[in-house]
Amino acid sequence: MSNRPPADSGSLPRRDLLKLGVAGLGLSATAAMPGLASGDAPNQERPDLGPAPATPFAAQPLDAVRVGFVGVGGMGGAHVRNFLGLADVEITALCDINEARNTEVASWVTEDGRPRPAMYGRNETDFVRMCETEDLDLVLTATPWEWHVPVCVAAMENGKHAATEVPAAYRTEDCWKMVEYAEKYQRHCVMMENCNYDRPEMMVFHMARLGLFGEILHAECGYLHDLRSIKFSETGEGLWRRAHAMVRDANLYPTHGLGPVANVMDINRGDRFDYLVSMSSPSRGLQEWAEAHYPEGHAKRQERYMLGDVNTTMIKTVQGKTIYLGHDTNLPRPYSRIHMVQGTKGLFQGYPNRVYLEGMSPEHRWQDWMELREEFDHPLWKDLEAQSEGAGHGGMDFIEDYRLVKCLLEGKPTDMNVYDAAALSVITPLSEWSVANRSRPIDVPDFTRGRWAQWPKLEILRA
Repeated sequence: MSNRPPADSGSLPRRDLLKLGVAGLGLSATAAMPGLASGDAPNQERPDLGPAPATPFAAQPLDAVRVGFVGVGGMGGAHVRNFLGLADVEITALCDINEARNTEVASWVTEDGRPRPAMYGRNETDFVRMCETEDLDLVLTATPWEWHVPVCVAAMENGKHAATEVPAAYRTEDCWKMVEYAEKYQRHCVMMENCNYDRPEMMVFHMARLGLFGEILHAECGYLHDLRSIKFSETGEGLWRRAHAMVRDANLYPTHGLGPVANVMDINRGDRFDYLVSMSSPSRGLQEWAEAHYPEGHAKRQERYMLGDVNTTMIKTVQGKTIYLGHDTNLPRPYSRIHMVQGTKGLFQGYPNRVYLEGMSPEHRWQDWMELREEFDHPLWKDLEAQSEGAGHGGMDFIEDYRLVKCLLEGKPTDMNVYDAAALSVITPLSEWSVANRSRPIDVPDFTRGRWAQWPKLEILRA
């Protein structure tokens, strides 16, 4: 989806767009975000919502999942490819203002022998018309960040389940809005965190459930990825992602590292995030990249950035466990999500992936994770390895989409629910506030309103 200011807001009034923070570049509302203000921490709770459900939400089972996609660029197109490989799925509608791309993706559907999907994209808010018009079960959005909540809200208001790429939201009030609408309209609102389904992360989850690490006490995770060339690109994320760095200093992308760690540590299912502190390094990387790649006087050399090149956030859980969370996307470095899980009997450390288990590993020596994969590989990966081959990000994207569709077809709670989407995404505005306030601690909202203490843990799932 483009980031041009909406020429026509369709059936979504402009005042509502402004409330959601999506006017103009999606950043006009950012100056008023709590994270950019000094002073006392903002009120984080919503007592007006009453209690959360006593059990995780499960909708009625479906005979087929009729899906509409909003944003069919890189990740959106990858989801369409995956859904074409799943049984009992109907790709009913596509919405993207890039007409050529929309037409290209529609051709994938017809070449697969399916009816041509309905096409939307007359303006940036045409997803509202799609949600109002089409008979859909699920709306999946892979748009720039500022459109995630508006698309999910439009879907749920019109009786559709919602799924969004990461992060689900970047303002605290929008995290609560997702929760509010999911409960009000009794619809799923799922964040598509593909790293939850990566093979090493799922093996760690399996090993933790088997008790091999003992009691989990600490984790380290993050998103460490040199995105300079992507942020300055004239296509794709370069059209919008760099703009966030101009006005925000925070962990802008917490969920890839934090999602798998939260599952292992039973966040929202026996524990929850309690509070965090955050700090950022100076901002140098994007400025130096622009100076090295553009001639003097070029507009991109005139840009100024607030985003610290390295953000470090520490999270404490209610049960006293600790999490280190990093964000590092503006400096030269190889890719890493860190992914370290440490317990009383051993630990796993990612990048490179290696394990140490007391009494099983050679004393004081790491073992390569492949030495243990045959024995401790997650059952879901064993079930779906062949089917997921060739899919994005080593197959985890397919497994993620498979699980969502399976839960909808069978009428079961989704692996990640709206409370998880909110808890993981809210780290961004909270870290922003802490950075702006000399790393003062700030409480993490309890989106479950106490239900985290009784909701069941995630199971070891099979296909």
